[in-house]
Amino acid sequence: MADGGWIKVYRKIRQSFVWTDANQLKLWLLILMKANHAPSKFLFNGQEVSVTSGELVTGAHALAFEMNDGVRRDNQVSWRQVWRWVKRFENNGMLTIKSNTKYSVISISKWCDYQDNDNQVSIKRQSTVNQVSTNKKEEKEKKEKKEDSQHSRKREYADDSPEMIEAVYLWEKIKGNNPEHRKPSLQAWADDVRKMHELDHRPFEKIHKMIDWCQIDTFWQTNILSASKLRSKYDTMAAQANRKFAANKQPRIEKLPDWAEPDYKPEHKKASEEDRAKLAEQLKQLRSLGDKAQEAKA
Repeated sequence: MADGGWIKVYRKIRQSFVWTDANQLKLWLLILMKANHAPSKFLFNGQEVSVTSGELVTGAHALAFEMNDGVRRDNQVSWRQVWRWVKRFENNGMLTIKSNTKYSVISISKWCDYQDNDNQVSIKRQSTVNQVSTNKKEEKEKKEKKEDSQHSRKREYADDSPEMIEAVYLWEKIKGNNPEHRKPSLQAWADDVRKMHELDHRPFEKIHKMIDWCQIDTFWQTNILSASKLRSKYDTMAAQANRKFAANKQPRIEKLPDWAEPDYKPEHKKASEEDRAKLAEQLKQLRSLGDKAQEAKA
């Protein structure tokens, strides 16, 4: 990839999920900038690699290094998170990945449509915008949602993908509570995890913690037996978990006895004749003991 040159970024990127996250937007632009504009060969980790236009050879650590170059340490992104985002780009049809033990080849989808034939693409896009009515736009959005739904059911999640990792983690927790529970379709569970992350905007870290919480709670561990159930009951469980956490944080207040109160005044009771007689007898016994003690000293 040459240091000079330029890439095209279309305005509709504002409608993509990458626009809502600065780091994901930065990563997507970095991938576009690193892609080759023409077929070429170069060395990567001591091995000659051939790529065509719209492709780049890289790895999770290499991308993370360039992402974090010049960034303060507390704002840097881990290589695992960088690769999760790259896999998310792939799941959304933005690119494809072919990996081996030494490197990965990333191919950007529709590279030629967006980066080549500038005039023709611009004229075609402008013409389309002028001709499409509001109703047609709505029909297109419905169609895209339907296609996305159909596509999501066909997705295959790798064993090291964050979606599959959380699906397996939930299955292991459920199996730990009930070893006889039937093994589910982990691909379907991974897709439900993806929906929690992409559609419900739940970070993988919080999904992981919710799995821990619901499989410890005596009520929810018998009710959350699938990823789809975890998704549907997530808000209810989150509210309950927050209430329990707040209750545990409240300090215990011990009630002071009456005599310890600042304005306490003891109640004076008049002694009975019987009580006075007992007290007089006790005093007499004490004086007698005192006299005996004096005599012994003498």
